[in-house]
Amino acid sequence: MTFTPKTPAFEKAIKESRNLKAKPDNDELLEVENPLTPLLTSLAYTNNRRAPQLYSLFKQGSQDPSFAEAPKPGMFDLTGKAKYNAWKQVEEDGVSAKDAQEKYVEKVNSLKEKYGFGG
Repeated sequence: MTFTPKTPAFEKAIKESRNLKAKPDNDELLEVENPLTPLLTSLAYTNNRRAPQLYSLFKQGSQDPSFAEAPKPGMFDLTGKAKYNAWKQVEEDGVSAKDAQEKYVEKVNSLKEKYGFGG
């Protein structure tokens, strides 16, 4: 895998995502459409293909470590499994690090508009 450097816009969005005036809930960050998805997500069986989650865009965009080198979460780490599976889906969908960075910036900008920004 070739290394894709972080763009200045991606670096800025990472910092700004930490300064939202309110924290989005997990359902919004997972961009849930199916009413059963929160239950399934809590059981680490998320399969939402509508849009990549913020976490998976960050991980795919930063590639630190790459998905191939990332350790799998433990058997009882349900949150870790949900995050890992979300990242795995982005990887399997062929989203490049560059595209993930661009989508991450777009998502953070939409969250800034919705929740306000204290930065």
